[in-house]
Amino acid sequence: MLRIAGVVLPAEKRIVIALTEIKGVGQSLSAKIIKELNINPDTKSSSLTEEEQARLRSRIEQEEVEGDLTRKVSMDVKRLQDIGTWRGYRHRRRLPVRGQTSRRNARTKRGKKKTGLSGRVTLTKT
Repeated sequence: MLRIAGVVLPAEKRIVIALTEIKGVGQSLSAKIIKELNINPDTKSSSLTEEEQARLRSRIEQEEVEGDLTRKVSMDVKRLQDIGTWRGYRHRRRLPVRGQTSRRNARTKRGKKKTGLSGRVTLTKT
């Protein structure tokens, strides 16, 4: 059971893939770290030696991952909202931020469709 940055890595996966379970570590960064530390990428995460685990932990601590990354992203969004940028306005209203059309798409951001009915409740027989 390998635990890095507060995340328990899956034991049956290759170490390159297992490292992607950590938020902020993708496949390219994972491969770069493994190559840098001279660890075989085909090694299962459960079969790493204690010395390799320690090197891996110390290397990943240098990156911004998990809670620190989440905090940084939320502070960046808050800064955009505070200074009154258009992107901050779009974040505040929970609309697409990066220029996507929102007239007919963006259902995940805007939620369920609201129809243009009068809002009158129809009576049903019970």
